[in-house]
Amino acid sequence: MIPYGRQQISAEDMEAVRAVLGSDFLTQGPAVPAFERAVADYVGAPHAVAVNSATSALHVACLALDLGPGDLAWTSPNSFLASANCARYCGAEVDFVDIDPHDLNLSVPALRRKLEEAAARGRLPKVLIPVDFAGRSADLQAMRELADRYGFAIVEDASHAIGATYRGHKVGGHGWADITVFSFHPVKIITSGEGGMALTHRPELARRMELARSHGMTRDPSQMGGTPHGSWYYEQVALGWNYRMTDLQGALGTSQLGRIEAFLARRQAIRARYDRGLAQLPLWLPAPDRDGRSALHLYPIQLAPEAGRERRTVFDELRAGGIGVNVHYIPIHTQPYYRALGFRDGDFPAAEAYYARAITLPLHAGMTDADTDAVIAAVQAALA
Repeated sequence: MIPYGRQQISAEDMEAVRAVLGSDFLTQGPAVPAFERAVADYVGAPHAVAVNSATSALHVACLALDLGPGDLAWTSPNSFLASANCARYCGAEVDFVDIDPHDLNLSVPALRRKLEEAAARGRLPKVLIPVDFAGRSADLQAMRELADRYGFAIVEDASHAIGATYRGHKVGGHGWADITVFSFHPVKIITSGEGGMALTHRPELARRMELARSHGMTRDPSQMGGTPHGSWYYEQVALGWNYRMTDLQGALGTSQLGRIEAFLARRQAIRARYDRGLAQLPLWLPAPDRDGRSALHLYPIQLAPEAGRERRTVFDELRAGGIGVNVHYIPIHTQPYYRALGFRDGDFPAAEAYYARAITLPLHAGMTDADTDAVIAAVQAALA
């Protein structure tokens, strides 16, 4: 089976983790701050807060922006559940903005129309959570202009997109989002096992996220309400969670980051091979990069109507042939939990139409040209 995504672990990665195992700190030591500094320097952001998953990063980002009961967050229906759930964790309501059928990201024209209607009703979102689907940046500059006009914050869910660029800047460093979130799950561009990180240009948001990830607790006298009793003293100044990343994960992430450009280059080469090999088939392939470089977390194809085959049939044949295809994503609003909140089929037709014909092909830096050609041949056979 050729998996759709897989981590690439080197001897250097293993040595970095072994070094932590032999050190004084398995957690709350120096490896996590070093990883934060390395990612912040790589993307060009002044503040980075590492946590145990991207889901946790999305949650602390929403908390830092004071999203809560009575507030509204909007996101893309074409994403993993966490992009919407993070707002529900805060007690906020969630709505969605349909996607652009071309790049599969949240549609700026649809967002503009929805904001005009929401302003007329007096029910604007407090937070927008655009998703950099498959590694391609959403149009953050246009969204920032709308955010400044209508008064909402932006949490960029860039779980797929570390290493991507947008309008001359690395994702996470451009500052058009108030907070940008990365994922380091094993199928992502680089991995720390599990793990996530939130980046921001605003020191107050960083401080709030740091508190939220560790019980709302501080040892900094400047943040305390009282006088320290001694060097052991701490205070809980907010409600927080235990979302900390371990030093084992931090060391692995830092080691992986050293190879990110090689990983991205290999993904680009695989995409080019797919583009050539699949060009003549009845498929809609991923759109070319625009306004920057995609990190290419995923390679989603869509069966064109002239293919004349059911998506499930093609999917099952590819799986049976050893090709680890997947589907990204079932639209969030069609999940039972969100249906119970009032969403229905037909609410976001572009996302639903994409889902109905989508198959994600394997794409990871460990794939060889022979692996890629095997996938191409299997797709050709399934559509013959």
